[in-house]
Amino acid sequence: MNKDKLKQFREASRQYSDASIFMHEAIARKAGLSNADHKYLGLILQYDTITAGEIAKLTGLTTGAVTGLIDRLEKKELLKRQFIREDRRKVIIIPDRENSMKLLGPIFDELQQKTIQLISTFSEAETDIIERYFKGATAIMKETADQLNNT
Repeated sequence: MNKDKLKQFREASRQYSDASIFMHEAIARKAGLSNADHKYLGLILQYDTITAGEIAKLTGLTTGAVTGLIDRLEKKELLKRQFIREDRRKVIIIPDRENSMKLLGPIFDELQQKTIQLISTFSEAETDIIERYFKGATAIMKETADQLNNT
């Protein structure tokens, strides 16, 4: 790839990243959440159940920070804690999808419709390339986060 093309790609990628961050901050504000709580809720919603320890491992947050996160999201009734009788230190987190969708669904509905419209303008081959890029870039970002969190 020539230097000019690489520069254009980096600029487009940076603009996409910035726009994503600003959009998610606006979504979080509208929902009454911090940006971090909004993003971590999105992670938690990917699971039927997850432990506080697993959240810490996935995010690189300390266990204390995870406890604060769970406290804030539980107070907003977006998840529930379930204690294990045999080991009260272990907590199972159960996301409340219904309350989360009531809060976030209306905000995301229009965004999803616009995204579908955009995707429909690409051929199947083009969407395969875009998906390959996102998967590869995601792997690089996860690897970088893991390295930074473990040093």
